[in-house]
Amino acid sequence: MAAPAACTRFSDNYDLKEELGKGAFSVVRRCVQKSTGLEFAAKIINTKKLSARDFQKLEREARICRKLQHPNIVRLHDSIQEEHFHYLVFDLVTGGELFEDIVAREFYSEADASHCIQQILESVHHCHSNGVVHRDLKPENLLLASKAKGAAVKLADFGLAIEVPGDQQAWFGFAGTPGYLSPEVLKKEPYGKPVDIWACGVILYILLVGYPPFWDEDQHRLYAQIKIGAYDYPSPEWDTVTAEAKSLINEMLTVNPSKRITASEALKHPWICQRERVASMVHRQETVDCLKKFNARRKLKGAILTTMLATRNFSSKYDAHGRSIITKKGDGSQVKESTDSSTTLEDDDIKEDKVKGGVDRSSTVIAKDPEDLENSHYIPLTGESDEADARKQEIIKMTEQLIEAINTGEYEAYTKICDPHLTAFEPEALGNLVEGMDFHKFYFDNVLGKNCKALNTTILNPHVHLMGDEAACIAYVRLTQYMDKQGQAHTHQSEETRVWHKRDNKWQNVHFHRSSVTPPFAMK
Repeated sequence: MAAPAACTRFSDNYDLKEELGKGAFSVVRRCVQKSTGLEFAAKIINTKKLSARDFQKLEREARICRKLQHPNIVRLHDSIQEEHFHYLVFDLVTGGELFEDIVAREFYSEADASHCIQQILESVHHCHSNGVVHRDLKPENLLLASKAKGAAVKLADFGLAIEVPGDQQAWFGFAGTPGYLSPEVLKKEPYGKPVDIWACGVILYILLVGYPPFWDEDQHRLYAQIKIGAYDYPSPEWDTVTAEAKSLINEMLTVNPSKRITASEALKHPWICQRERVASMVHRQETVDCLKKFNARRKLKGAILTTMLATRNFSSKYDAHGRSIITKKGDGSQVKESTDSSTTLEDDDIKEDKVKGGVDRSSTVIAKDPEDLENSHYIPLTGESDEADARKQEIIKMTEQLIEAINTGEYEAYTKICDPHLTAFEPEALGNLVEGMDFHKFYFDNVLGKNCKALNTTILNPHVHLMGDEAACIAYVRLTQYMDKQGQAHTHQSEETRVWHKRDNKWQNVHFHRSSVTPPFAMK
């Protein structure tokens, strides 16, 4: 498609259709090109709200995407700058995530995994040939062109991509997603194109057995594993994987980047280019089963981390009188991330964010607008519907029921609404992430309902964010009025975020994050 003339307005070339997704600074809408009738996804960014740094990143992403034209890369067709809005017109990709498609297949073999990684390597080879390093290869960024069988894998989201000519190695900043980061990035050494190949090795490992090569709930231990390349091939799941497949993984997960295989070399590996002769054609049901759990876990963890970050941002706002609502003590250093976290990290935003008074990202840095975790500008999302509204009301109702159980001190009712492995950040835990019900039971047994005569709770400004059909998070201000034993009336305010997950057709609270000054009685 020819580049538009400088004076061209978006509306001259495209008709905007329904909304596909929405965020604080942008909206994604389906659009139709007037001259051809072809459909695209338009990400419309409100540039009035962008910082100078954000604007530079937007321009970098558009510049890089214009360079890349390959069947395995989501293509940028147009980039139109108007006075207050920037329009990025991408392929309308309708097939969803590759990893989600795999678990829905009736048959999946080692040969299928080979075909998947070949397409990913083709896209990476094209990037590297054009002096581009993606820096954030992970399942969330591997999409399918359509829902048709055999649809092409498409590499998406170049928000962290950088331009690296030739074999240049330099320190370009800490960027990526925890479980897919390379040893050289973690060691803060000069790096370049080999970081993408390391991530491909992690992805290939997962494609073959459904779980990652490096995993630990503690981020420091996870990084220690990655730095020395501490992975193995445990029985029995790896016993049925061919030696050639393991050979390619070993060459990708080589700690020394100068000895790591390149994309071009990987495409010539026998397990890729002689797939029919080398790769096994046996169905891998165990892999599919593990991958289902892996998909659910990474999405939930990503949602929880995003929620905690959003809560930190939420709690730094101001009330109607310009006073700061109660701010959080935590700086995020307790946020534990594992390899299945989908949260992207980048450290070059830290100073700017602190100046702006936004999210404190001293430990966990989202390198793109928070809405982009929900609205990749390539994936068509369903617009608001009556069904979505009904589900949001259901989440609000469940939250009210949970708070009612707390107010009345009914532990049994509380446990029915909460996941047994409920995780929580709250003032009583002194900045630690607690898991399970024992910590909360103490307050039901000894505190709740025992230190006040009357209690009334009001939920203010509830905001529900749906994440598929079976997950949602809600953020709200909780205003609690109570009478103490001396008959004095008090009001207490807290900011809360809760993550809900639907299991066996029943919503359960799986995580909550509360910021407040601890009142005379605990509020779970």
